[in-house]
Amino acid sequence: MGRPHAARARKEPEVSVPDTGVRGGRLPRSARRAQLLEAAQSVFVEYGYHAAAMDEIAERAHVSKPVLYQHFPGKLDLYLALIDQYTTELPALVREAIASTTDNKQRVAAAVGAFFSFVEREDAAFRLVFESDLLGEPAVAQRVQQMGAECADAVTKVIQEDTELPSEQSHLLGVATVGMSQIVARYWMQEKTIPREEAERLVSMLAWRGLAGFPLHPESGTD
Repeated sequence: MGRPHAARARKEPEVSVPDTGVRGGRLPRSARRAQLLEAAQSVFVEYGYHAAAMDEIAERAHVSKPVLYQHFPGKLDLYLALIDQYTTELPALVREAIASTTDNKQRVAAAVGAFFSFVEREDAAFRLVFESDLLGEPAVAQRVQQMGAECADAVTKVIQEDTELPSEQSHLLGVATVGMSQIVARYWMQEKTIPREEAERLVSMLAWRGLAGFPLHPESGTD
């Protein structure tokens, strides 16, 4: 009669789990991809593209190299995935800023602010876009140029709505406004000698007062 109790007390056999090469445990594919991109970004920002190593990226992501290569065949694939993300994000920020108000003066200020928001990200994504040591790579250069063109187009529309300038001249001013905003935002991020709000106000004032020197549409304000 004691055997059933003995059987219930018997220790369960240990089951060996095969090594999948994933030190961080199983994750859905999308979550694993996001984890790998986050690790890759930190390595690229710290070392630059050419000095970054796939071993270091795998280590920071807490996965084995085979797992990393399952998602991204090479280092350039990782970098392009990040570039795709951020060169899409910045124009979206600019368009969202412009759409936040119908007042064109405030639209210009909001667009300038979008660049400051982008460079102030904690992950320093702007370094991959604007300060990359891979800008000579055609695939990277094309994406960065397209991003700049989309930002300039968004600002150009504001200028065309507010002035009587031809489209070509409006576009040139849009490019100038975007270029100024990007360069000054990056400079401010490095130096931070004045508060961000003051830096944005100064750049916005410079941009708007410069644009105010051009002939306005009859329905436009004069501020």
